[in-house]
Amino acid sequence: MVSVAETNSTHESPPTGPRFGLMTATFVVVSSTIGTGVLTTSGFTVYLVGSNQLMLVLWVIGGVLAMCGALTLCELSASLPRSGGEYVFLSEAYGPLAGFLSGWVSFLIGFGGPIAAAAAAAAEYLLAPLRMGEASAIMQTVVASVAIIAFGVIHCLGRSSTILAQGGMTALKLGILFVLAVAGVVAGWGRWENLADRPPLTPSVLVTMASSLVYISYAYTGWNAAAYLAGEVDRPQERMPRAILLGTGFVLFLYLLLNIAYALALSAADIKAIVGQPENVNAIAPIAQVAADRLYGHRVADPLSVAIGLTLLASVSAYILTGPRVVYAMARAGQFPRVAGRLSARGTPVIATALQVTWSLVLLWTASFEWILLYSGVGLSAFSMLTVAAVYVLRRRRPDLSRPFRTPGYPVVPAVYLLGTAILTAAVIYERPVVSSISLLTIALGVPVYFFWVGSARRRQKIL
Repeated sequence: MVSVAETNSTHESPPTGPRFGLMTATFVVVSSTIGTGVLTTSGFTVYLVGSNQLMLVLWVIGGVLAMCGALTLCELSASLPRSGGEYVFLSEAYGPLAGFLSGWVSFLIGFGGPIAAAAAAAAEYLLAPLRMGEASAIMQTVVASVAIIAFGVIHCLGRSSTILAQGGMTALKLGILFVLAVAGVVAGWGRWENLADRPPLTPSVLVTMASSLVYISYAYTGWNAAAYLAGEVDRPQERMPRAILLGTGFVLFLYLLLNIAYALALSAADIKAIVGQPENVNAIAPIAQVAADRLYGHRVADPLSVAIGLTLLASVSAYILTGPRVVYAMARAGQFPRVAGRLSARGTPVIATALQVTWSLVLLWTASFEWILLYSGVGLSAFSMLTVAAVYVLRRRRPDLSRPFRTPGYPVVPAVYLLGTAILTAAVIYERPVVSSISLLTIALGVPVYFFWVGSARRRQKIL
């Protein structure tokens, strides 16, 4: 789940050589989207809305919004085929401040939050078979911390086979999730009453549904990765919509299959009972393990829980590998302390990695898992709206810009994403004002930081 790929202040020409085909683009959509969210957020959603049926409806809505956002970003990427993703789009549409904020958000929210959340989820799944009781919370934090630090050290040692292993780990993750989903539906077949639980759609229920979408939008985060390929795909106007529809459609199918398996295993009442008091809501975070335990018992659920934990560690590794590159590139562009732009003798951004790891540990130790999800989800949703809206700005300001790919259904498709995301963001701010405010304040703090660095750079130039 990544907000920004690599920030880069230089304008580059489109890459030359062989271009990507439909299968490659589709795989990028799938592998970039499926991560921690579907293994953790469904329990929260059912607990809040009180219904498995409404939970499934929200997953469909989240998939539609993801498709609309990805199709819009593909136009931006095909028009501005430079490395940097949102950094380039926002700089062109709104100016350098917006470009800087994309990197700032990526560091603090786009990577910091997912690293902490994925590590926490991995630790919870890995330790679940031990049933440690009250001691489990602190042990999960310790194990998650060790994982973050370990991967930080590994990626500082140099480029290794861990980069190549990411593809294999993604395939393993998909295999495990697909088996879990199919086996869960088969084992729970006949318990369809768990899905016939829609409550009356009162205004309070609708507001709760809208705010719960933030968990699901977090699970779909990653659709923006497809946009980075649009400038390198053969016949992008034809193939990018297909890749996005196929990739997001597969993800939506897998997500629905998994959530049906969860629903057949656990009714909304079961989830309420597991949570008990509201402050114990994290008890339902390892939803896949809880559902497997209900369907198969400990003998199957325990090894499955460990396998899921290991695949989540692969996500932690991927985030720590890519996240520091944002800090490094910003430092090289003079928008972050210069020390973060240094490479070690092995060619790795050690200081940038240390900064990313440190911030992730701060989030891990100071916030609950649910809080981290909300903090990341609100910040990424708010900033993604700014990015998607850039397509309107550039159509107006840069009508002469080459657009080998145009958003299908423009201007409706971007508007659907903006409207849906605005509603869920407003609902979360209404229901969870503290964490929402902290997330938005994190973004706002980037503004004085930007002007501080710009002023510092100007002073250095005058001295020179």
